[in-house]
Amino acid sequence: MDGENLLGQFLRARRALVRPEDSGLPVGGRRRVAGLRREEVAMLAGVSTDYYVRLEQGRERHPSAQVVDALARTLRLAADETAHLHRLAHPAPVRRRPRVRPERVSPTLLSMMDGWHRTPAIVLGRCLTVLAHNALGRALFDGHTYSDDLVRLVFLDPDARGFYPDWERVAVNTVGGLRSAAGTDYDDPQLIETVGELSLKSEDFRRLWARHDIRQKTHETKRFRHPLVGELTLDYESLTVNSAPGQQLVVYEAAAGSPSEQALSLLGSLTAGEATGSAPTENTPAGDH
Repeated sequence: MDGENLLGQFLRARRALVRPEDSGLPVGGRRRVAGLRREEVAMLAGVSTDYYVRLEQGRERHPSAQVVDALARTLRLAADETAHLHRLAHPAPVRRRPRVRPERVSPTLLSMMDGWHRTPAIVLGRCLTVLAHNALGRALFDGHTYSDDLVRLVFLDPDARGFYPDWERVAVNTVGGLRSAAGTDYDDPQLIETVGELSLKSEDFRRLWARHDIRQKTHETKRFRHPLVGELTLDYESLTVNSAPGQQLVVYEAAAGSPSEQALSLLGSLTAGEATGSAPTENTPAGDH
């Protein structure tokens, strides 16, 4: 990952995704670039072409908030992507990176999750690794090569497309969630390792990472095809853990009276009595085992 010109990388990637016709531009003639041309972005955003080129090339790094908002509208960015663009344009002061420590989950939260017998729950770290789960959360994702790493589960696990019937949507949201969790901290050693491995091993990951989508994990309905209980349609909410910045508590629920609720109840009966557990420590930095 090149962290030298994050603003320019983001602008180039996002303009390639905007179709000219969606911006009211003519589409006739041969176009040599995907999406919008630089001069078209500049015109639609109300800035000069020279100024916009400087932004993409990294020769101008601090556009005003008004220019950022105009670019966000031109590039048809969602709210999370607009906020990310503002962070890239006005980055926080660089601080000395603290020593990387293992991500640990509060014993209080572990105990609380252990009492949710009808609700799958997991705690995710900054690179979407599963740091902890209750019994039903473990049972929901159990049995895969990468059960404790949601990004690698989606892109590297041989069972992924069977487990996720809507795999493409899950893949898009997972990469967007990884970028959102990373923010602008692309020097994070764990992120570098994750992106490097996946870029080498998965063409789908490379394709989606290049889009620069930002999808903060909040709430969604997701379908699973579980090897033990079959089809499950679950709603989830993702909550930030204020006592541990970067961690997310994800809680799943089936609609009352639905076949998915019955299947989830069956899954719970198969895992009754199992306690909350932390994920394996493959992602613990060297020397901290």
